[in-house]
Amino acid sequence: MERFPRGQAAIVGAAVYGMGESAGQRSLDLAAQAASRALADAGLALHDVDALFVCTPDDALSGLSAAEYLGIQPRFTENNRTGGSAFHSHVITATLMLEAGYCDTALIMYGSNQRTASGGLMSMRLPSPYEQPYRPLTPLSSYALAASRHMHQYGTTREHLAEVAVAARNWAKLNPDAFMREDLSIEDCLNARMVSDPLSVRDCCLVTDGAAAIVLTRADRARDLHSRPIYVLGAAAATWYSGVDQSTDLTVTAARESGERAYAIAGVRPQDIDVVQVYDAFTINTLLFLEDLGFCPKGEGGRFVSAGYIGPGGGLPVNTNGGGLSCCHPGMYGLFTLVESCVQLRGDAGARQVPNAHLALAHANGGTLSSQATMILGTAQTL
Repeated sequence: MERFPRGQAAIVGAAVYGMGESAGQRSLDLAAQAASRALADAGLALHDVDALFVCTPDDALSGLSAAEYLGIQPRFTENNRTGGSAFHSHVITATLMLEAGYCDTALIMYGSNQRTASGGLMSMRLPSPYEQPYRPLTPLSSYALAASRHMHQYGTTREHLAEVAVAARNWAKLNPDAFMREDLSIEDCLNARMVSDPLSVRDCCLVTDGAAAIVLTRADRARDLHSRPIYVLGAAAATWYSGVDQSTDLTVTAARESGERAYAIAGVRPQDIDVVQVYDAFTINTLLFLEDLGFCPKGEGGRFVSAGYIGPGGGLPVNTNGGGLSCCHPGMYGLFTLVESCVQLRGDAGARQVPNAHLALAHANGGTLSSQATMILGTAQTL
């Protein structure tokens, strides 16, 4: 088994900023505000940060830009760009560095002004030469392919996909920070405008502005800081390809691998998890990840989510902030799964709080089902 310092690092600050529309602010402006809030949450200052992890959608050298903007001179910066899964990989790197004594305080930050700057979903990946003749909508059509195959192979229906969207909306209605809080029904989803068959506009994530940030330090230091620490119990990443045209099975993702490894490191099983946050850029993502992460058998995702099972009051709380489908989706959503996990484990989620939450799984996707990363987080009770 991989050597990973279970419970030796903790998230001590977590914050979001500017979700929805933040006209007049650059991506880096938004990210810096979230970083400031996360540091204040931890009771730390900018001069405490000696490792900086950042990935913004409009700056390939954001590790340098962010350090300059914040006025810090960190020992280490990283700008890993695997899409939405990058931030979970940042946590893995930061945790190993903290245990090694290479740094003391790691700041992970992200921001995007995607909605007010461009008004459309931006993708950093171009179609491969094999895809281009078919003029796909990138990244949407790749996920539509996966949805079509899942339907063909397992009998999944558009109603099953609609269950995911409705559950996310019902969580969002409990979250004052969520961008979309209006009522949404199964019928609304089925009657929505088709974008890339079989995915309608209600199967697609939002296009918003927004920022998130978390702060990590060693567990022995975390106990003396301002906030309740949330411990990193296990984490793993897996990358299988870049373009979905290279997939050997559209119904299986690298989450199967990253999940198994993260569970093994953390010493927990899917049935132990109290709250789940997955990257729901499209409704099919939620089904695929719930299957691949072991919450239900392969092919059973559609039936698993039926009758509100993953919504408020259901058997498995999934995407309790409303997810990328109804809360926010500023280009890359991965870091928001970590922030919401911390909010839930701290007991600070208000009307959407999951009772007695001690173990959280946060999972992120990058590219077109290309790169997956799974994080198991827990309260002090789980150490």
